[in-house]
Amino acid sequence: MTGEIGHLLLMLATVAAAVQMLAGLQPRPLPRLAATALGWQLIGLVGALAALGLAFHDNDFSLAYVAAHGHTTMPRLYAVSAVWGGHEGSMLLWCAILALWSVLAGWQLGAPGDEAARAHAVRTLGVLGAVSLAMCGYVLLTSNPFVRLLPAAPEGRGLNPMLQDPGLVLHPPLLYLGYVGTALPFAATLAALAWGEPAGLARRLRPFTAAALAFLSLGIALGSWWAYYELGWGGWWFWDPVENASLMPWLVLATLLHLQAAQDLRGRFVQAAAWLSIGGFVLALLGIFLVRSGVLTSVHAFASDPRRGSTLLALIALTLAVSLPLGFQGMDRLGGARTGGRTEEGARSPLSREGALAAGALLLLVACASVLLGTLYPLAVDALGLGKLSVGAPYFDAVMAPLLLPALLLMIPATRLRWGRDEGPALWRRLRPVVLVMGPAAVALPLLLEAGFARISWGAALTLWLATGLLIATLQTLHERCGGRWLRLEASGAGMGLAHLGVALFACGVAMVNAYGIERDVRLAPGQSHRIAGCSLQFEASGTASGPNYRALTARFILDCPERTPVVLNAEKRAYDGSAMPMTESAIDWGLTRDIYVALGEQVGSGAQAAWGLRVQYRPFIRWIWIGVALMGAGALLAAASRRLHRHRATARHAAPARALEERTA
Repeated sequence: MTGEIGHLLLMLATVAAAVQMLAGLQPRPLPRLAATALGWQLIGLVGALAALGLAFHDNDFSLAYVAAHGHTTMPRLYAVSAVWGGHEGSMLLWCAILALWSVLAGWQLGAPGDEAARAHAVRTLGVLGAVSLAMCGYVLLTSNPFVRLLPAAPEGRGLNPMLQDPGLVLHPPLLYLGYVGTALPFAATLAALAWGEPAGLARRLRPFTAAALAFLSLGIALGSWWAYYELGWGGWWFWDPVENASLMPWLVLATLLHLQAAQDLRGRFVQAAAWLSIGGFVLALLGIFLVRSGVLTSVHAFASDPRRGSTLLALIALTLAVSLPLGFQGMDRLGGARTGGRTEEGARSPLSREGALAAGALLLLVACASVLLGTLYPLAVDALGLGKLSVGAPYFDAVMAPLLLPALLLMIPATRLRWGRDEGPALWRRLRPVVLVMGPAAVALPLLLEAGFARISWGAALTLWLATGLLIATLQTLHERCGGRWLRLEASGAGMGLAHLGVALFACGVAMVNAYGIERDVRLAPGQSHRIAGCSLQFEASGTASGPNYRALTARFILDCPERTPVVLNAEKRAYDGSAMPMTESAIDWGLTRDIYVALGEQVGSGAQAAWGLRVQYRPFIRWIWIGVALMGAGALLAAASRRLHRHRATARHAAPARALEERTA
């Protein structure tokens, strides 16, 4: 009965989404009906997820989805991740997260006492209901995880071995929180385009944009870290089309967040923010299409029926067919000419924070367009029958570096510029401490690189130099904001500082890995050794091991580096129950400034003295990449929370005099 209950709950959620859409998009919206329908939709989707989880717990192999991704010997932790480890379950999770975002939207977007804002919030729920109806209908009609398998399978095939990892338990939910979070600015923008923009919309939307960016950042970082230690190639980014599908919405959300800040403070960039809100959601839908359509082969992609891809492509086309005409016709309702008290001349001055934001937004959008072109062009060439074309890391490295280095340079003065219009002499006085540090750094950094790595990479030296300037400028700005008393720094300022610090660390890590990373394919037998980056890696012995649902061939290594105690590294080649796919478990000696990485290839010969093909790598400062992205995500979360806390404080301040008056009257 578990499958039937889950199916009925999914049907309930679909009907509730339709009612929510109709209640919110009426000429006179019906807030109570929309809220009630949203509540039932949330109950239905969360209940359907719980029913699917119970089916995995009970090993109910009469459900086709459980039989495809479950196994009796699979650890319970991975039985949980199997709920969203396949196409059908992941789409059900997508819909449930959309319902959660919708609840937050209805709770936060309507300002108390502001009828226009409350009406806009209900219309936003109407648009979100339309999105939820489309996605729930897609799950119900084409990707239902509750389809029965008759007769029931005696055993499941097991979760994809690549997904049987603790990091992959959290990676999809975090990623989907970011993906689905793009729907909220999209829905609010469509409601504003159709019925007008209420006052303060950008301020109310900014926490949601920041939260979506934070979750997407953390999800990307976790996925990149998993690919690093699990796939055996030791890289942090492969420019895989599915990886790019998460990068493109991230670039758009980062741009949108900065424009919303300017829009909130000075009333600029309203129309640009509207188009970015639409574009971010369309790119999120494009990511679903790339992963589930079967148009590409990727370790990150779900094996899927191409007919499902056609349905997703139709949903993208429908979204564009509604959004683009509404955008062109309704932009005059958004009040893009407001300047928040500044003159138009001052707001248009390129020497201002608005000017820096506009230039940075342009660079990020060109980077997004470059990634989009490199991702879709090979697919278009293949679809037109013009042959097979591969666009890989050389294209993206050649295109992205000339765009992201100027963006890094632009961030240094951006935090020091004033809103509206700035003056050159005043800006120079504020930038003087940064210049005083960057001057000596321009000489010291190449010397340090030459001393540490025996050669100078001028690309790495330039990136480190710019990152140093960004760090100093950020600290200087935060010091001014808190008046030198760091414990009094507000959360919004701390969030900005953390995010910019994360950008600096990320840039340093990428530059050092690309410039000084070493990768070698070697063959070693027990007793033999190989030297890399001044360390000796000795192959000590091979053997076998077993786990709860796998068997493994193991290799034991001793890594001996100067001025360090020798460490033992254990690498494995696993074969999981129910799967013929071998999996590599890499051995990594990690540190804050470098990793030594060993992955097993193919075994040559047999017996205890058989040789192994090995991939041995030296990755300097690679941890800084993930630390940087994690700081970006933490900074965005802190900024989102600060807006919420600020609103609570403001409400309390306004309510306190009223309470005092009531007490005196009583």
